[in-house]
Amino acid sequence: MRTAYRVETVRNAERELMARLPEGALMQRAAAGLAAACAEVLGRAAGRVYGSRVVLLVGSGDNGGDALYAGARLARRGAGVTAVLLSPERAHGGGSAALRRAGGRTLEAAAASAEALERIARADLVLDGIVGIGGTGGLREEAVPLADAAARSRAAVVAVDLPSGVDADTGRVRGDVVRADLTVTFGTHKPGLLIDPAREYAGPVRLVDIGLPLPAEAAELEALQHADVARLLPVPAAESDKYRRGVVGIAAGSARYPGAAVLAVSGALRGGAGAVRYVGPAGDAVIARFPETLVSDRGPKHAGRVQAWVVGPGAGDDAATVAQVLAAEVPVLIDADGLRLADADAVRARTAPTLMTPHAGEAAALLGVGREEVEGSRLASVRELAARYGATVLLKGWTTLVAGAKGGPVRVNATGTSWLATAGSGDVLSGLAGSLLAAGLSAVDAGSVGAYLHGLAGRFAAQGAPAGAHDVAEAVPRAWRDVRGD
Repeated sequence: MRTAYRVETVRNAERELMARLPEGALMQRAAAGLAAACAEVLGRAAGRVYGSRVVLLVGSGDNGGDALYAGARLARRGAGVTAVLLSPERAHGGGSAALRRAGGRTLEAAAASAEALERIARADLVLDGIVGIGGTGGLREEAVPLADAAARSRAAVVAVDLPSGVDADTGRVRGDVVRADLTVTFGTHKPGLLIDPAREYAGPVRLVDIGLPLPAEAAELEALQHADVARLLPVPAAESDKYRRGVVGIAAGSARYPGAAVLAVSGALRGGAGAVRYVGPAGDAVIARFPETLVSDRGPKHAGRVQAWVVGPGAGDDAATVAQVLAAEVPVLIDADGLRLADADAVRARTAPTLMTPHAGEAAALLGVGREEVEGSRLASVRELAARYGATVLLKGWTTLVAGAKGGPVRVNATGTSWLATAGSGDVLSGLAGSLLAAGLSAVDAGSVGAYLHGLAGRFAAQGAPAGAHDVAEAVPRAWRDVRGD
């Protein structure tokens, strides 16, 4: 499992480790890993390190020191390295001296801006060491022309620890930032590298292990990997039957949106439960597409035994059905229209697990804020929703977030693809995650495993071309087999 930690936790771990190491050893570990990553990038971009042109954008902190020491290592391998110092009087002294000893040179950004911009334009690689993990609020004014020049150049841009200008703890972007082709981060991932909108500026992320003593219980984020998901997938035992595997109830669809019911059922049938019960006005459409579904027209109270309910996709204004489902003493997933119709007090009063699955617009309505506030502060928003409703919340997006009702690390999922932004895709996810709930997974695990499989299925279905929600549902078994290594 991949984890991410807040800046304060990282700083404390750094201090603890530095107290046991010779002075400067920790920075040298980071610089060695950074230089190795840069050498690989240069090998792909320029064909070699020797003779390549490297520009370092250097701020005043240890982040700049990492860049300078890494630049010195590249210079010793024959690269032409120039460091552009934004605050020369506060640049890392040891790193600057090491670079000059290795044959590199330094420029003061203010005094040599024209030359600095020209060197960036001709560079093979630009190393962003402007601001470290403690920076907030975007780039300072004097750094913006340098970042813009790097973006316009043909150079590969590598960020040191995280792209300068993004908020390490929250993933917020408030102002101008560096857009990296690769980020080399040290010790652990930072939340901003895994959460939108900051994540899109990081590019691929390489983690360099520098030996930080980080306590697992202090993690801010968790990101499941294939092995983690494989351990959580429900697999029937020899003595299982369809009822022992779990039955998921789907209360969805309306005369106007019968397709939502069909799509939710399609996801549920592929989520690990042994049977799917459908309740609602789209029974004929469901049976026509999925004859194995157990259809009832008697309402949720009288539909028969289920181990979990999914309510809301395409439900229109059917508040009565939503209320009946919320009164059930089994896990409930609330999506789409159900989020609008659900009584907040009824959600908070539930004793069985509740999983809410809003997109940014629905989350904004629930919180009473603008959509842009949710999109700009996704981590804070998902935590606030979970706390306010006493429920597990899955906030949909390119990087889906899952926050537990009782706090703890937020799960982040990055298997998604922009091709999943298609009508009905969320209905498939609701059915899939609801089926996992019925199969016995916790709300956090059902949400995060469902999002993981759904994202993989979206990639398999699209393969670089448009795909419909039904294509995503049909690709879920392939995603399941891929995770299990079958």
